[in-house]
Amino acid sequence: MYAVIRSGGKQYRVAPGQVVKLETLALEAGADVNFDEILMVADGDKISIGQPNLDKAKVVGKVVEHARGDKVTIIKFKRRKQYMKKMGHRQNYTAVEITEIKA
Repeated sequence: MYAVIRSGGKQYRVAPGQVVKLETLALEAGADVNFDEILMVADGDKISIGQPNLDKAKVVGKVVEHARGDKVTIIKFKRRKQYMKKMGHRQNYTAVEITEIKA
């Protein structure tokens, strides 16, 4: 069984027991998360697709941790002009473990 949810403007395919890295959520570690925007639920051959969301479906998760992702390096340069600028960025995220999916 799996579901497709929307969180932070992105879509994620989730299954029970899976840990997903989402955009930062304003919750403490150990708190429960109920996802409102469920786009699709699949249970074997039975597939339910929302238009745009499923009303009766429920996906529940638990916040595992808040952390920062790997560093992404950005380099800007212009050849033969003695110009180079190097920057880095680390995105904050919230790790959520999916505990149950109800169709």
